Amino acid sequence: MLPTYRRPACALVAALMLTFIPALVAPARAQQAPLQDKPFAEHKIVLQLSDNDPKRQALVISVAYNLLKFYDPDKVAIEVVTFGPGIDLLRTDNGNRKLVESLIAQGVRFDVCLNTVDTLERETGKRPEIIPAATPVQVGVGQILLLTENGYTLVRP
Repeated sequence: MLPTYRRPACALVAALMLTFIPALVAPARAQQAPLQDKPFAEHKIVLQLSDNDPKRQALVISVAYNLLKFYDPDKVAIEVVTFGPGIDLLRTDNGNRKLVESLIAQGVRFDVCLNTVDTLERETGKRPEIIPAATPVQVGVGQILLLTENGYTLVRP
């Protein structure tokens, strides 16, 4: 048994840990992109892109365009989350750049995983150039989880 003069110190340390640890963990959450502001959206879809296959990229773009055409753009919230090799769609030199920027202009959000960008920078010594209209998120999969927890349907074309 600890002497009685040490117990309050242990309680104080425990109380401080409970106070400050959530503050240390919170910044990772705070860096996820907030939900889209589409108050009239009746449908919410998150499209996952985690590989750099050009056919898969074209399919994701096609699905987004088809959803916008089928639903009124104000009635559908579409978010494309890229991570791993999927961020290649959002590189400045990607041949689909104009299509992606057109979708962004119509209200589709394209997220780029900063963990992937940071990893590529460490591995190659050069930060990949990403289109400025892309929305940076710290953790791509975390963004998908946030969206699905808030009523989005996950589709992986």
